Amino acid sequence: MSASVKGGGPLRADAQRNRERILRAAHELVREPGELKLNAVAKACGIGQGTLYRHFPTREDLLVEVYRREVDDLVAAAPRLLAAHKPVDALAAWFDRVAAYARVKRDVFAAVEAATWRDLAAHSLGPIGEAIELLLAAGRSAGSVRDDAEARDVIVLISWLSRLDDAELDARGPRLLSILVDGLRPHG
Repeated sequence: MSASVKGGGPLRADAQRNRERILRAAHELVREPGELKLNAVAKACGIGQGTLYRHFPTREDLLVEVYRREVDDLVAAAPRLLAAHKPVDALAAWFDRVAAYARVKRDVFAAVEAATWRDLAAHSLGPIGEAIELLLAAGRSAGSVRDDAEARDVIVLISWLSRLDDAELDARGPRLLSILVDGLRPHG
C-alpha cells in the first residue's frame, strides 16, 4: 500500500501522520519478543484501533508495509554511503544496516503466511541485489573489491543473518560481516 488508500486518492495530512506513527511504532514493536499485537501498536501511537484498522485492516498488512519500508531504506542507503565513504567502507557500513534489516525480516517473515512471503521476497531481492551491485561495482572500479564478486554471492552469504536470534546476531554479526568484507577484497 502506498501513501494513498487502496482505491482512493491521496491521504489527508492527519491521516498520513497517523499512518507514519503507526508504521514507526510497529517497526519498534516488531523487534520485541512475541507476536506483534495491533492493540499494542494503537496504544503506542495513542490512536484508536479503528484508526489503525482503517490504515491496516490486518496484522499482515501492517507487517508487510513495515518490511517494505525496511527494504526501501536499506536500498536507499547504498548510494548515500558511497557518497560518504570509500567503496569497501561503504559496503561494510551497508552490511551493518543489513544486520538491523535481518532482525525485522526474521520477525516479519515469522508472522506472515507463505503466499505473502513470496511477494515480499520478490520485492526485496531485486532492489537489494541492485544496491549490492552498486556497492560492488564501485569497489571493483576502485580496486578494493575482487572482480569475481557478484551480488547474488553476497545475498547468499548475508541470508543467514535473518536466521539468528538477537543475542547471536549481536555477538557474531559484526565479526562475520567483517569476515565477509575481507573476503570481498582482492587477493594478491
